Formats: sequence, C-alpha cells, structure tokens
Amino acid sequence: MRHPYTRLPERSFWRTAVAEPDPLDITDLWTPKFALGQDDPVVTAGSCFAAHIGRALLEEGMHWYDAEPPPPGLTRAERSVRGYRRFSFRTGNIYTAAALRQWIAWALEEEKPPEEVWAEDGAFHDPYRPTVEPDGFVSPTDLLRSRDTTLAAVRTALTKADVLVFTLGLTEAWHDTLTGTVLPMCPGTVRGTFDPARHVLRNHTVAQVHQDLTALLALARTVNSRLRMVLTVSPVPLTATATGRHALVATTHSKSVLRAAAGQLADESADVDYFPSYEIVTGHPYRAAFYEPNLRTVSPDGVAFVMRHFFEAVQGRTTTAITRTTPNTVDGGEDNRCDDAVLDYYNPRPLPSAR
Repeated sequence: MRHPYTRLPERSFWRTAVAEPDPLDITDLWTPKFALGQDDPVVTAGSCFAAHIGRALLEEGMHWYDAEPPPPGLTRAERSVRGYRRFSFRTGNIYTAAALRQWIAWALEEEKPPEEVWAEDGAFHDPYRPTVEPDGFVSPTDLLRSRDTTLAAVRTALTKADVLVFTLGLTEAWHDTLTGTVLPMCPGTVRGTFDPARHVLRNHTVAQVHQDLTALLALARTVNSRLRMVLTVSPVPLTATATGRHALVATTHSKSVLRAAAGQLADESADVDYFPSYEIVTGHPYRAAFYEPNLRTVSPDGVAFVMRHFFEAVQGRTTTAITRTTPNTVDGGEDNRCDDAVLDYYNPRPLPSAR
C-alpha cells in the first residue's frame, strides 16, 4: 500500500535525522529556495546576532553590501562602538519587524520621521539610534543630518541588494503613542526619559509580525522589484521581559511568535526563505552546547556552526574558513552588541563577584 510516508528520505524522520546522528553531524537542515551567487549583493539587518552574518559573508568571499562605511581615521574599536560595519546601514540593532518597516518607510519617504532629539549632559541622542554615538551628537542639527545619512544608506542598500537577510529578535516593543512610532529600546534604560503616559509596551502577535514583514518587503520592492529576503530568528534569549511573565516563558513565547510569522511568510512566497539559525543553536539535540555559561550569549563555536550550515547549503560544498579548531579565535559574544543587554543592570540581584 502506497501513502505519502513510503518514499520520504531519512531527513524526514526524527530517528534517522536527529536521534541517531552525532548532533554535530546533523545535515540538510536548510535547502535554499533560490541561488545566492558569490557576487550577489547581500544586505543584512536585525538583532545583535545578525551582526555575525555580514562579517561571515566577507570572510567567505561573498558580497556583503555596506551602504554606510565608516569615515576614514577611525580605529576598529571606534568603528564598532559607533555602529559601523555591523549591518549594511548604521541603524543600530533592529529587533522587530515593525522597526525595520519603519526605517524603510522613512528611507523611501513614505513616512516622515519625528525630529525629536534627547538632550543629556550637553549632548544630543537619537531616540531611534540611542547607541550609535555613545558620546552623543554636538547639536540636534548634526544628529538629524547623521540620521539622514543613514536613511540614504537604507535607500541605497535596498536599491542595490539582491537579497535582504533580516534576523528577528523580539516581539516586545516600546511604542511612542505621541509620535506613533516604535522605539528600539525602552526610554530611560539607555537614553531618554520614560513617560508612562506616552511610552507603551506592546507584545506583537504572529499576525502583526507577518503584516510588518509583508509591508516592509512590499515597500522595498517599490525601488527594487528583484529583491528577495531570507528571514532568521535570533537564538539569543530576552535579557529581561516587561510582560510580567517569567523570563523563560516570555522568551519561548517571543521566539515562537517570530518563528511562526517568518515560517508563514516563507511558505507563502517563493521569494522569501527561512534559514534555521534559531533551531541550530536552541534545538535540544545540541543540549545548549553553543551557549556561554550565562545561557544567553552564543559562543564562537555556535556562531561558526550556524554559518557553516548556511554556507554549505548556499554553496553546495564543505567550507573551511569558519571551521573552529581552537577556542576563542572567533568573536561570538553578543552582549557587547546587544542594546538590551543593559537591562540586566536593573536586575534586583547583582552579578556574583568573581572568585
């Protein structure tokens, strides 16, 4: 008797695909929908975990498109702390689909960004990029000029790109009800002042994330009809949740929503794909082996393992450039890039002292 299960390959069965192989030998986790050539411009954006992708593309000899390169004269450390060479434009971390849709709408002049700035100790900070200039801007004019540069870079990147890789990080987002905008961080945590009458937490649903992803792709295609998108979900847990839930429960909820929305859109569109970085790191066959002791920061081995799967699937060959042989040779820590890592400062229990 014939039925749909009689001709399935080994990768379709849990025992042969997951339980029996060594976890490091699990293969075929991703079959790309579309080709990604060595010279095809790739634009990256998203949460802190996404910062690894552009660097890995460059190391593999592929075309990561940086639309907002740093000015000359900055050291590597200065470029990093000011948000250069992290993504394809200097927006800082973009944790939600709503925030990326907002940036694209501003860049394409479908919406107008507020001109509000945050003044603090004689310096000025951008509410929508609160960490890109740690010392702040010298004037509101300089701040808005810098933001305009970033918006132009977003527009250029979308026009030039063949593929946009976007890593979703969070569903919890703080909205400014006065301006109708979504903020990257809760005001008062990194910069700014929290106003409970104005700043409202919204935990985005699957439908909302799906709607924002659909909208941002439609906007981007008004300037680039050939653009395709690869979605991923960050395996980095929430540093803190303002929902009242336990942090573990809130993290599971958030990542499940993002995974469902990304998967739904990928199933619906031939030009949208999903790459399983989340599953590769968090899947229980790996027994949290790719996390640092804080169970939050993805280790260098974890980053290398994720990117190995990516390049082997895209290029159809075994890669060597990202194979780890010795510890601590590849930068894998996210906390120095994650804006929300600062939230642990407000934890009522301080970090234990080193012994």
